[in-house]
Amino acid sequence: MEGTTISELMINEQIRDKEVRVIGENNEQLGIMSSKEAQALADEAGVDLVKIAPNANPPVCRIVDYGKFKYDQMKREKEAKKKQHVVEIKEIRLSPNIDTNDLNTKVNAARKFLSDGDRVKVTLRFRGREMAHMQTTKHILDDFAEGLADIAVIDKAPKVEGRSMTMFLAGKKN
Repeated sequence: MEGTTISELMINEQIRDKEVRVIGENNEQLGIMSSKEAQALADEAGVDLVKIAPNANPPVCRIVDYGKFKYDQMKREKEAKKKQHVVEIKEIRLSPNIDTNDLNTKVNAARKFLSDGDRVKVTLRFRGREMAHMQTTKHILDDFAEGLADIAVIDKAPKVEGRSMTMFLAGKKN
């Protein structure tokens, strides 16, 4: 059921459509009938008539125990939520006078973030007179990207924004 939350479902007497396509308790097609006939079938079985696809033509209703249906639906949504991974952006800040070993440490931190499936924002921050040498320090970001070339690609090329130069890295698609 795409995009419909459980609270929006219509059940039993709330269904006012003239004709509905009915699916039985065991997922068998019972065909198109009036909503009154469908409701009578559901009452006969001692369960509810639930409209599961209101936008279909004619709307699709299912004969099912509403409580159990609601429980299964919530369980499925919870399971789907558990499997999804939200991509975060992790930031690593560098300065223009960073030493090689410090740069390698930052590269290893970025490697860990990328292996977790996150994107990495690398920021080279300039203070005071460092602003005059902005273009000569671009190689630091290039070296950083080169150190991660085996597992990452440059998502957004280095760009100057105020007192910093920013570059985004994303993990390579296998």
